[in-house]
Amino acid sequence: MVFGQDVMTMILKCLDARSVARSLAVSRGWNGVASRDVIWAPMCEELWKGKAHIPRFAKIRGVSRLVAYSFCVMDSRRTRIMQADLCDHVWEYRFKKIAPPYWLNLDPSWKGTGPPMRRYFHPNGSHTADPTDQVWGGHECTYSVVTSYVGGQISEHYVRINRWPQMTISRKPDWSWEMANNLYCYNSIPDSAKEEGTGPLFPVC
Repeated sequence: MVFGQDVMTMILKCLDARSVARSLAVSRGWNGVASRDVIWAPMCEELWKGKAHIPRFAKIRGVSRLVAYSFCVMDSRRTRIMQADLCDHVWEYRFKKIAPPYWLNLDPSWKGTGPPMRRYFHPNGSHTADPTDQVWGGHECTYSVVTSYVGGQISEHYVRINRWPQMTISRKPDWSWEMANNLYCYNSIPDSAKEEGTGPLFPVC
């Protein structure tokens, strides 16, 4: 190692994450320096800027920042929603323009009289809304996450509430979730400030 570790650290802190990651494979000496938290902690903070949700694993005390960064990148590519994701987030709920006028008139975000309605998923399989929600009406509600496989690959993945039309799942660039069918959509409300993070603790396919 030509430079001392402190000098190397200063140099590596000026590089992007991909370049630092490549330097991990140069030698044991390089790996020891390039994997330091002092290098990867700022990169994690930069990666998390503007993100709606931060994975739970990345917030575990004692996990190296290199591992946390790698996990976050991997988790950001996940399109399979889990019960932990549903329950950890508060969801905005609103109708689409195609919905019948009766329902649109009950949606404050369409009438311009208030923000979108909110929905809540619970670990016991129930699904609730705020007491003042005019659409909700106090009915009992349950949800299910359905995933089917063909040849070891996911062929179908959706969330269904009661027996209403199933909702397809999509992941946005800011790591938030959207669930939607032809009548309405759910959007996860950003909560990256949660100290414990959100979502499943370990990676899922």
